[in-house]
Amino acid sequence: MKVIDTDNSSTPNVPNVLDQVLAQRQRVADRLAPISHVVAVMSGKGGVGKSALTANLAAALGLAGRSVGVLDADIHGASAAAMLGARGQQVVMAPAGATPAVGVAGVRVMSMDLFLDGDDTPVAWQHPGGLAADAYVWRGTMEANALREFLADTDWGSLDYLLIDMPPGADRFDTLMRLVPGLSGAVVVTIPSQVSHLVVRRAITAARQAGGRLLGLVENMAGLVTPSNSSAETAVQELSPNGGRAFAAEMGIPYWGQVPFEPRLAWSTDAGRPFILEDNQSPAGRAILALAQQLEEALANEISV
Repeated sequence: MKVIDTDNSSTPNVPNVLDQVLAQRQRVADRLAPISHVVAVMSGKGGVGKSALTANLAAALGLAGRSVGVLDADIHGASAAAMLGARGQQVVMAPAGATPAVGVAGVRVMSMDLFLDGDDTPVAWQHPGGLAADAYVWRGTMEANALREFLADTDWGSLDYLLIDMPPGADRFDTLMRLVPGLSGAVVVTIPSQVSHLVVRRAITAARQAGGRLLGLVENMAGLVTPSNSSAETAVQELSPNGGRAFAAEMGIPYWGQVPFEPRLAWSTDAGRPFILEDNQSPAGRAILALAQQLEEALANEISV
């Protein structure tokens, strides 16, 4: 079990705590200053393939010559390092900050997974005081502090894009907005399911209430890639041809299209090599390249929703 001790002092001095918070906010601002765009990839719903999509999007941007970083904000379900082939690398602590791991396509990665002792090691929070018995009360604060430290203490350097892979939960975006007031925007991921739309709808509403900029909506796993009549071609059997487009229109978000399900996409990310590096001309590969292009165009033209 990876235990993070939160006991900084037995009797905290309130002015000192405020000074520390303000200093850390300034460190975050200074650290992110050389980064052109900070983009959240969010859903609110688990199981929609958001992390795999983030890894492939980062790799696609890297292939296009962009300098890219991925921050895994899912403290308990960290997977970015594994999907980007960076797992097992040692994070080097230097005066300038923690040096992120480097994955495929040159993508820089910071993830709690890089600090865990083994595959079965969970993250736990330890406080020796009376709060230990009421961990559920303050666990969210500790997770936010860990994310703030990843932002403030990682030596990202100069980047074109820092993609933040968000954990499930409608409230997560508000936390991120408080940590990164200058967030460029968010890419919303859903799947062709009414249950998914229900949960994602709540996350979209929460993001808007937090003042977030929603760049576009992606419908992941929106069809099944099957062999066509020609052995050299493939076809996509769409599961819900207009469901994602209608949902995006209803929510007032640009529709960025569908990414069909290809088994190879899952296998390749399991192997630490995003699918876009293996086949960028398959239906899923072309869709991911199109997403990367739409992201760049949205930010270059400063399209707001």
